[in-house]
Amino acid sequence: MSASKSFTIFLVVCLAMIMISIVAPPVEGARAFFVFGDSLVDNGNNNYLVTYARADSPPYGIDYPSHRPTGRFSNGYNIPDLISQYLGAESTLPYLSPELRGQRLLVGANFASAGIGILNDTGIQFANIIRIFKQLEFFQVYQTRVTALIGAEETQRLVNGALVLITLGGNDFVNNYFYTPVTARRLQYSLQDFSRYLISEYKKILTRLYELGARRVLVTGTGPLGCVPAELAQRSLNGECAVEPQRASEIFNPLLVQMVRDLNQEIGSDVFVAVNTMQMQNNFINNPQTYGFITSKIACCGQGPYNGLGICTPASSLCPNRDLYAFWDAFHPSEKANKIIVKTILSGSQNYMFPMNLSTIMAMDSRT
Repeated sequence: MSASKSFTIFLVVCLAMIMISIVAPPVEGARAFFVFGDSLVDNGNNNYLVTYARADSPPYGIDYPSHRPTGRFSNGYNIPDLISQYLGAESTLPYLSPELRGQRLLVGANFASAGIGILNDTGIQFANIIRIFKQLEFFQVYQTRVTALIGAEETQRLVNGALVLITLGGNDFVNNYFYTPVTARRLQYSLQDFSRYLISEYKKILTRLYELGARRVLVTGTGPLGCVPAELAQRSLNGECAVEPQRASEIFNPLLVQMVRDLNQEIGSDVFVAVNTMQMQNNFINNPQTYGFITSKIACCGQGPYNGLGICTPASSLCPNRDLYAFWDAFHPSEKANKIIVKTILSGSQNYMFPMNLSTIMAMDSRT
């Protein structure tokens, strides 16, 4: 065999090995992670959109490893990042990122978009955002892209075996029902009836996720909406949690747990897990010093009363130590608060995680 022919064969073998490494299925035990929802879990999709709902300027990202804004509404890591770390995986890329291709698709994807809600009319003031059913359409396209890499059977296995996080509901209250003193939804529904309507629509979304292959889904409720700095600044009397938004959380979250219970019974399996983020956050809001915070009322970054007016910008008041503040900006927890939330997602009792926590899910699934 001539030297030139041997070299040609060597190049072909090398290229084949490279291609296999690019499109190989995930290694045994690896788990993809998919994220849907709003700004609490957006990893930067809105950076690629013409919208007012963006976190792409300083001081966002000040404590992220790059110390630069990434599109996350946080000083550092957000909840999906911290869950990815627990899974032993890199953070999921935004679905709109041009870097989401090849082998990186197999890690999963983040479809979340700041400003969206359960309802299509939520967040209209933010203009161009990825509403939830569009996120689900992107999930279908994602599966088509992965099928081209690893085939239909492996793609189904990857999706069925993935962990999914979905976070919705808060914007439907603060950026819809309560957005102005008089709104179309307020005229249409009482707070109790609006909450029930949201739950019925959320159930349709979760059912569609199941149809698209999701089999382990963490479903978060709202946080204590009346206690965030934005609501304290606009509605609070003497620093107490604003009554109406807080009542909305107290109505919505138990309804969500019951809906998850009913949906699992209909399916015949514990596909969906209700995450009681309201109670998780109430713990450090009511007892901030116990968790190492100096305040749970004042945001680290912002302006006005409680730093709760407007958005966080380079001109905003900025605290020197973000770990001392439960809230990063007017609406979003700090990275340290996110770590407390994720720790409870991992190991919390049924008061926080129904019917089971993430550690139990991982242990159960490792045996199947």
